[in-house]
Amino acid sequence: MVMKTRSIPVCIILSIVTCGIYALYWFIVLTDDVNRLSGRQRPSGGTAFLLELVTCGIYGIYWAYQMGEVLYAAKAQRGYMGSSNSVLYLILQLIFPIVGWCLMQDEVNKLIVGDNGGFGGYGGY
Repeated sequence: MVMKTRSIPVCIILSIVTCGIYALYWFIVLTDDVNRLSGRQRPSGGTAFLLELVTCGIYGIYWAYQMGEVLYAAKAQRGYMGSSNSVLYLILQLIFPIVGWCLMQDEVNKLIVGDNGGFGGYGGY
């Protein structure tokens, strides 16, 4: 299955226009995309969202840190050099979560484009 990149500005605009409803969808698919790229299966985006709700946002802090670790592992599997952005994502989750999501989506987009031989295509809104 070929994964599609997502336009970060479109995700932000849709999140604002829909009063946050699209942001919930984005959170779920971002989690699923990172899991798919890393070969990891748990937790799914839906499970992560439910845990975020049940814990009143506390799980989101852990989620952001783990997303950084999993993205780092996915990059390492592909031979990309760099460092983990886990702490940055954690801090952004506390201050302004959508910025962290944008940075995560940017990394996901880069991995997708690399996996597709440079043809990621913007179309998976």
